[in-house]
Amino acid sequence: MNLFERIKNSISADVHELLDQKEKKNPLSLLNQYLRQCEQEVNKARKLVERQQLLKDQFAREIQEAEAKAAKRSHQAELAQQANEQELYQFAIQEKEQHEARAGKLKESAAQTEKDLTELEQKYEQMKHKLKDMQIKRMELMGRENVARAHRKMDRVIEPANVLKNTAFKFDELENYMDRLEQKVNADYYASSMEAKLAKLEKDWKKEETPTTV
Repeated sequence: MNLFERIKNSISADVHELLDQKEKKNPLSLLNQYLRQCEQEVNKARKLVERQQLLKDQFAREIQEAEAKAAKRSHQAELAQQANEQELYQFAIQEKEQHEARAGKLKESAAQTEKDLTELEQKYEQMKHKLKDMQIKRMELMGRENVARAHRKMDRVIEPANVLKNTAFKFDELENYMDRLEQKVNADYYASSMEAKLAKLEKDWKKEETPTTV
């Protein structure tokens, strides 16, 4: 693995860790994610049930077709026997037996398919009930979270002492900062003004020392 891939994986791991920490702090967010996963699984289960139902219907059609062909060959065998067509009779009898055997196997498979379908439908219904219970649980948590937020906002109006206390503390900090800033500005101004006075004094002194030419 090259350096870029290691850095990429490290960043990805850090992001997932932060998301996990956030979800641990927010149970509702974690529940929403779990519900989304459950909804996906329920949809998958629904599709499997639908496929099993289609398979059951297909078995029923195959059974009906095999039985119809067996009945047709049975009738043809009777006609061939009446016409003393031994070869046709044997062929029709063999075909009839093959179709009947196929119909028998299809019925066994169809019975198992129907049994499996019943189990799938029962589990699917259980999954739907479980999902519905969790959705209701989410609604309850949302209601509790909403009430908690509402209480916090209302308390700021009903009992503003704590809020004002914190605000006053911040104002005190700001006032102290402004005082320090003002002192610094004054000090800088005093230093700069004294510097200017000293420079002017030095300049005047140099003028006095310069001899006047006639």
